[in-house]
Amino acid sequence: MHKEFLMGNEAIALGAIAAGVNLVSGYPGTPSTEVLETVAKRRPEHTYVEWSVNEKAAMEVAAGASYTGARSMVTMKQVGLNVASDPLMSLEYIGVKGGMVILVADDPGPVSSQTEQDTRHFAYFSKLPCFDPSSAQEAYEMVQEAFAYSEKYETPVFLRPTTRVCHGYASVTVKDIDEYTTHKADGFVKDSGRWVIFPRLSYQNHIKIEDRNVKIAEDFSSYKKNKIFHSSQTKANAKTSRKGIATGGISFTYVLEALKTTGELPVLKISTPHPFPEKLALEFLNGVDEVLCLEELDPVIERELIFLCGKYHLSVNIYGKLSRHVKTAGENSRDSIIQDIQSFLVPAADSAALQESVQETTVKLPVRPPVLCAGCPHRASFYAVKTAMKGKKTVFCGDIGCYTLGNAMPLDMVDTCLCMGAGLGIAQGIGHIEPDTHCFAFVGDSTFFASAITGVINAVYNQANMTLVILDNSTTAMTGHQPHPGTGQTMMGDIVTKINIEALLKGIGLEAIETVDPLNYEASVDCVKRMSQKPGVKAIIFKSPCIAVTKPSKYMNVLSEKCISCKKCIRELGCPALTLKDGNVCIDSSLCTGCSLCNKLCPTGAIISGKEGDGNE
Repeated sequence: MHKEFLMGNEAIALGAIAAGVNLVSGYPGTPSTEVLETVAKRRPEHTYVEWSVNEKAAMEVAAGASYTGARSMVTMKQVGLNVASDPLMSLEYIGVKGGMVILVADDPGPVSSQTEQDTRHFAYFSKLPCFDPSSAQEAYEMVQEAFAYSEKYETPVFLRPTTRVCHGYASVTVKDIDEYTTHKADGFVKDSGRWVIFPRLSYQNHIKIEDRNVKIAEDFSSYKKNKIFHSSQTKANAKTSRKGIATGGISFTYVLEALKTTGELPVLKISTPHPFPEKLALEFLNGVDEVLCLEELDPVIERELIFLCGKYHLSVNIYGKLSRHVKTAGENSRDSIIQDIQSFLVPAADSAALQESVQETTVKLPVRPPVLCAGCPHRASFYAVKTAMKGKKTVFCGDIGCYTLGNAMPLDMVDTCLCMGAGLGIAQGIGHIEPDTHCFAFVGDSTFFASAITGVINAVYNQANMTLVILDNSTTAMTGHQPHPGTGQTMMGDIVTKINIEALLKGIGLEAIETVDPLNYEASVDCVKRMSQKPGVKAIIFKSPCIAVTKPSKYMNVLSEKCISCKKCIRELGCPALTLKDGNVCIDSSLCTGCSLCNKLCPTGAIISGKEGDGNE
């Protein structure tokens, strides 16, 4: 054993490697992405890794591997689980042979997601065991234990870390290479009575699943990471000794920190929220009169404890999100949990004064809204479409990716955004009801492969009238520049044939397709004007590499003698490299990439291309 300073996601990856994982598939999504990337960097020779085209494909690949007796893991974020839910809900009835861990990273806040979805509900819904780590060290150990439970009960299991576990760093004790488990698959054995999901089999397996989960709940009551922490019965806490805290995940870590300030209380730590460790929870409830539940995101532990109190007629008051004693949304923090515990301990009359004193000491951080990078080709694409369609009735349907930031002023080019690939369907729906509207759907190249192809086929088949705009920057930019089917490289490092988007669209049945460089402003505007007038489904591919991958060699300068301070460049583009200094327009050379879009807008030609070292700032 040795220690390494690791991100939580790195610890999960090393835990899976130590457990002898044979295959890891997934789709990138913050805060889960680094798990698969770390496996790819540090994998043993026998471990296969892939970025799948989407989460559904990743789930099915991992399931297939587990059918052979291999240990597999599939990685995604919470909204990705929605995409993977179709195979998941059937896989629960079929079960697995080799251990299969479904790593779903939840994003309280949300920090970088559409929703605050709680995967613990999905565990309950799909009747699958769920592990909820509270630290990087625990995540490292828990993923190994999850594989063992998966094989013991022949079922997939969830591992559900949240953002601060995934992205927090800690010194983690890990195994040496010679301590790793070597797991070999014994091969797929044909058995239609097990692997083919007929209604009769599902009925029979449903009965087995319900019986199995009772056994797992009993097993989890003695699982070492589910635990009751008893407070020392000192005079200082004698008045509150019948009060307790129930918690799990990263909130448990915050609770331990908070109790150093608020005073000791008995704590019930739930590391396996489903099946719920009923026996252990009852032991805790029999020693308290009041319980405060502190958890992210939903009141899962709280509901379970309320249910147990009713089932066993226990006179214990359970407080939490349902009772509005703690906030119902967003992340917990050490400070918020200190406040929650203090409010739980002090008399109601003093609660308002306490809350006011806590708020007074809270430092408000400045708001820093995300923006498109300086020189991002998406800004040029949006501006070309906006210019070409000025004065016409249009709707711009966005999607999930960097280009969602096109909604910000002054671009204001994202009218709708729902989920990955949805922009195409929404544009079609609006167009069918409002045929006089020019409907645009923007989608990135990675998202196109992941979930937009179906929408294109639907549009062609149902004779929609819309313009598909594919923003092709040749990477998966939003989540860290992972390869995808259009990049010509796999996560294993193999060089493969690039899937050509234009050829694919032609194969689907599109005839009106044009590819243009968005940084060629005049050509881009002309292309949009022509294509938008064509009937039916047409596609514009704005192709230009991500500026974070292709580094510039020059940037732009402002000629002060020509600048009339009209500020058109700032008003219309919103590029972070364009700034004001003493009322004059300047270009920050540390940010500018030399894309020259501002040059095309300047009415006096005051912005020119300069060499490195010639910037205004």
